[in-house]
Amino acid sequence: MQTAYEAGRLTLGYFGTAAARPEFKSDDTPVTAADREAEKLIRARISGRYPAHAIVGEEYGADEGDGGDHRWIVDPIDGTKAFVRGVPLYGVLIGLEIGGVCEVGAAYFPALDEMLCAATGEGCFANGRRAHVSATPRLDAAIACFTDAKGFEKYGRGEEWKRILSAAGEARGWSDAYGHALVATGRADLMLEPAMNPWDAGPFPPILREAGGFFGDWSGKEGEIYAEEGLSTTPTLLPEVLRILQNK
Repeated sequence: MQTAYEAGRLTLGYFGTAAARPEFKSDDTPVTAADREAEKLIRARISGRYPAHAIVGEEYGADEGDGGDHRWIVDPIDGTKAFVRGVPLYGVLIGLEIGGVCEVGAAYFPALDEMLCAATGEGCFANGRRAHVSATPRLDAAIACFTDAKGFEKYGRGEEWKRILSAAGEARGWSDAYGHALVATGRADLMLEPAMNPWDAGPFPPILREAGGFFGDWSGKEGEIYAEEGLSTTPTLLPEVLRILQNK
C-alpha cells in the first residue's frame, strides 16, 4: 500500500503538465515518463524487500526472480489516456499472486487521493474504511461502467455489450481501473472490459472478493486475470449478467 502511494505521488508531479506528453509504443498505446518512473520506483521497493520474488509490469516486462511462488503484478498508470488528458481517474495498480492466486491488491488513484486495498481474509478497505459492494437488487436498477464504447466492437464483443446496455439502468464511461474500484465500494454495480492485460487486473480479485463481490472473466471464472477480459459485479447481479453475456 505504501509503495502504491509513493508511486502515485510521483505521478502527480507530471499530471496536468507538459511533462505528461506521451510517446506511443509499438501497439499504439501511450506511455509517459511518469509511467516509466513510477514502475521503476515500484520495482525498486519490491526488489529491495523481496529480492527472490518475481515481478511483471506493463513497462519493463517480467523478472522471474530466484524461484518461489510469489509474483508481483504492476501497472504504474492504469488509464494513461486519462492521465495525459488531465482526467483524474487514473490509478496505480499492484497485485501479489501467491501460488497462482491473486491474494493481495492495492489500487491508488493519486489525483483523487483514494486508496483501495485488500488481502485474502483481511477485508477490503477504501481510505481506511471497510468497503462493500452494493445491494442493488436487479440489473435494470444498476449502474454499468465501461472505458471505451467502441472497444466492445473492436474486440468482437459488440453484441454482448448491446444486451448489457439494454438491460442495465445506466451506463457510464471514462472508467479504466476506477470502474472496478467503484464496484468494490458500492458506487457502481458492474464494470465490463472486453480487453484487459494481467497488470490491468492484478489487484482486483482480492479487492472484489473481500468487498463481497466478484472479479473474473466473462464466463464467470472468479479471480481470472489472464483471460484478456474483465468483469466486476455483485453476487446478486452476477447470474443475470452472465446469462445476458452468454445470451441464454
